[in-house]
Amino acid sequence: MSHAQYFLEATYLIASCLFVLGLKGLSHPDTARRGMIMAAAGMAAAVIGTLFHPDIHNYLYIAIGLILGSSIGIPMAMVPMTAMPQRTALSHAFGALAASMVGIAEYVIHGSKLGPVKVGALGLEVMLGSLTVTGSLIAAAKLQELMRGTPIMFKGQQIFNLALFIVMVGSFVTWIINPAGATFFYVMVGCAFVFGIMLVIPIGAADMPVVMSLLNSYAGLSSAATGFVLGNNVLIIAGTLDGFSGFILSILMCRAMNRSITNVLFGGFGAAVTQETAVTGSMREVGLDDVAVQLAYANQVVFVPGYGMATAQAQHACRELGNILEERGISVKYAIHPVAGRMPGHMNVLLAEANVPYSSLYEMEQINPEMQSTDVAVVIGANDVVNPDARDNPKSLIAGMPIIEVDKAKSVVVLKRGKGKGFSGLENPLFFKPVTGMLYGDAKTSLTNLVQAVQKV
Repeated sequence: MSHAQYFLEATYLIASCLFVLGLKGLSHPDTARRGMIMAAAGMAAAVIGTLFHPDIHNYLYIAIGLILGSSIGIPMAMVPMTAMPQRTALSHAFGALAASMVGIAEYVIHGSKLGPVKVGALGLEVMLGSLTVTGSLIAAAKLQELMRGTPIMFKGQQIFNLALFIVMVGSFVTWIINPAGATFFYVMVGCAFVFGIMLVIPIGAADMPVVMSLLNSYAGLSSAATGFVLGNNVLIIAGTLDGFSGFILSILMCRAMNRSITNVLFGGFGAAVTQETAVTGSMREVGLDDVAVQLAYANQVVFVPGYGMATAQAQHACRELGNILEERGISVKYAIHPVAGRMPGHMNVLLAEANVPYSSLYEMEQINPEMQSTDVAVVIGANDVVNPDARDNPKSLIAGMPIIEVDKAKSVVVLKRGKGKGFSGLENPLFFKPVTGMLYGDAKTSLTNLVQAVQKV
């Protein structure tokens, strides 16, 4: 073994260890930043090590790829937190596209000369990668609101999906039996691209966090299969870690939403007939001074952030208001729903950016028993995750999804831009309840004004 190969294997070993440690660090908010740094360092080590691969004889195309990739990646990374979910979806699409193109190129170059193990791995790589590309693009379009967020359904859709799935898998199996049959390979690729679209369009945009973690899992597994095809150990390790951690996260989030993982896998949920609760009455608007008095004389205040907080970039103002209340001896807690926002951990990231201590964050199971003793629950741009229809209306689109039960608090203040419905398109009966007051306007401005108003009380 040459010195270059020793260096290559050493850097791959270091990269693999850093990936494992990085993933472990991401399991807790206190160590998440360190985990990200470790994972990034692992990727850098893997890239540097690969440059010493003995089969590389021309660095021109690698240099071009690095320049193009960096010129695209740097602007993509410099987006506000509101755009982070769709940016992440695009990253999944690009990563899966790379894996698919590598697999197709390997088949074009080597054809049936690949062994049976590599043929199977290559087929999985291309199939999972292809459906992840289109699925991620549809998810990004829904998150960016280029497509409607509600489920897109048509007559016979389930039958079409099933037939498409059978053709895709059938072509895959047939091609494995006869790798020289290029027609079956390309039919599988085409079906996978279409299946990715059909997988995501019937899923409501409010359920995108589950879809995001599932697509992340598919992209990881596709990368692991790429590692088998190329004989690259670090790709196998990194892809397996990514794939299975994403799949486990999907299962946990489905449990949190009372969804079936099998329905997510086959694009089934969002297809049920829905019926909204007939809402009577009107929304009660409240003023800043009224809310400030409620907050100033409360014993316990619970903030419930949602995507609206991300849109307004109101996390810092929320933290400032929380500090003012704590200085007055008021107990302040932040209730985090597992699928609040547009991607897993969205609210945790925002509040961590505002230096909200992790000890002040409470998961849904922890905060719900305390709601009856909460004087004021402040809902900041959240809708579906506090919608009592999920608990009370079995025919609702979100029926059975556990919610943060703010309607049990003594008083509820909802910060919203206007009277529109949530991302799922459902009316929220919470907004019409007598205990609820609506404070309209930009969330950041409203919270900043509340800081000043509370200080005057």
